[in-house]
Amino acid sequence: MTYRETLWPNPWTYVAFFLEVPIITLLLAPFSLPLGIGLATVIFVIIAIALTATSPRIEVTASTLRVGKAVIALEYLGAASAFVGPPAIAERGPQLDARAWTRFRAWINPVVRVEINDDADPTPYWLFSTRRPTELVTVLRSLRAEQKS
Repeated sequence: MTYRETLWPNPWTYVAFFLEVPIITLLLAPFSLPLGIGLATVIFVIIAIALTATSPRIEVTASTLRVGKAVIALEYLGAASAFVGPPAIAERGPQLDARAWTRFRAWINPVVRVEINDDADPTPYWLFSTRRPTELVTVLRSLRAEQKS
């Protein structure tokens, strides 16, 4: 394995979802306070497990790039670019090609764009979130250089 990253939710995401606990408790308090607390806790645990379990993994090996369940051979990859801050927002928004394959996480701002050089694939590029865009682009570029030599 050359590169591996899991796009876990940040702690503030869990805090935001934890705010549903007092809301549900207050809604159910007139009927049963213990029921409200119990149900709110169960719902929060289910949400936290779902957020954690569905966190995609980015993996780069000597021959493939995997983002979540999507896999592509490195031979079909073109230029890789990292975007952070306002350029990343532009890539995810106004500059996004509707044919592009995307995998975003709202709590992760940086994105990496990897061009696809496969005549049989109508997808022009992959655009996906990553916390370490520069490192990932460096790994992809070095592996592509090794393949060309």
